[in-house]
Amino acid sequence: MNIYLIYVFISFVRGTFIVDGYWDWKNLISNTMCLLIPLVAFASDSKLLFKHIIKNYIYYTAPIFLFIQFFIRKDEFGFYLAPFSFVLLFFPILSKKWKLICLLITLYVIFADVGARSNLIKFIVPLLFVLIYYLRKIVTVKLFEYIRLLLIALPFIFFSLGIMGVFNIFKPKGKDYTEVIKKIDDNGKIVNENLAADTRTFIYVEVLATAHKYNTWVFGRSPARGNISVTFGQSDMNKRNERNANEVSIVNYFTWLGIVGVLLIFSLFYQATYLAVNHSNNIFSKIIGLFIAFRWAYGWVEDINNFYIQYLFLWLFIGLCYSKSFREMTDKQMKHWVRGIFEINKIPRIKKLKKAIFNQL
Repeated sequence: MNIYLIYVFISFVRGTFIVDGYWDWKNLISNTMCLLIPLVAFASDSKLLFKHIIKNYIYYTAPIFLFIQFFIRKDEFGFYLAPFSFVLLFFPILSKKWKLICLLITLYVIFADVGARSNLIKFIVPLLFVLIYYLRKIVTVKLFEYIRLLLIALPFIFFSLGIMGVFNIFKPKGKDYTEVIKKIDDNGKIVNENLAADTRTFIYVEVLATAHKYNTWVFGRSPARGNISVTFGQSDMNKRNERNANEVSIVNYFTWLGIVGVLLIFSLFYQATYLAVNHSNNIFSKIIGLFIAFRWAYGWVEDINNFYIQYLFLWLFIGLCYSKSFREMTDKQMKHWVRGIFEINKIPRIKKLKKAIFNQL
């Protein structure tokens, strides 16, 4: 993490020599802030601080959704309620009431907009992983490790196949295949939406073409610059046909920090998942490790590295993988700790919270 943060600082300084006007300065500062989001992981080293963060979201932020949902798009429901997709990782040890609440939220997010494929994936996959809890007596650590390594390797495999023109994971059934559904848009009109639409290949093509044109493979273009984009370049205020950021997090790391940055962010995910799977005393740390490995792979599809609550929570849970005190808990201790998150009468007092924050600093 320290090496990554130092590299981001160096890239920021480098960007100050590249900027050309107001918009480049704005991109440099905002993109650098996004690159610093992994700092959130440090908060999870304190179980008290982590519990306070998630408890306050559940009891103070989440209920506001009942009002906010009328002012945002339906495909954004999953963004606002994203922390519940992480809470699902503790599903087997939740109380019956909270199991029901989490399932209802999951169904509501999915069926609010069935065309929002990312919401479906991010809420269903945690439930698939927690099935391991019920098979824990037959699932060995070695099997956990094999699954982890497979998830870590998948994006490299599919990327290589795509580059060679052998197989495109974003269009597995061919470019002419469609799967159209009818849905109601934000204006109340019935429209057709193609669930098989490829909305990612062109991003990789544009990003790689930019790296080739400017020879920025190794160190990137700095956070001040984006990639040349035929699709979205017309909105570039500097009239250079550049797109500042994409919805695929890994290509942003590549564009801004180059291959060096990709390797550093990869190392953070790899080490977190390794510790969670191989050096933990409870099944939930191992499940979280597998889920983080999955999110590494999904970062090649989406997971935009911006100040969205889902990306912040992603790094909070990565921090749990690094937290020795969290990994050392037994399954029984984990159940008691998780149940405490949902007990409203046990919200940490300010003095205890200040002490936890001070200890972290």
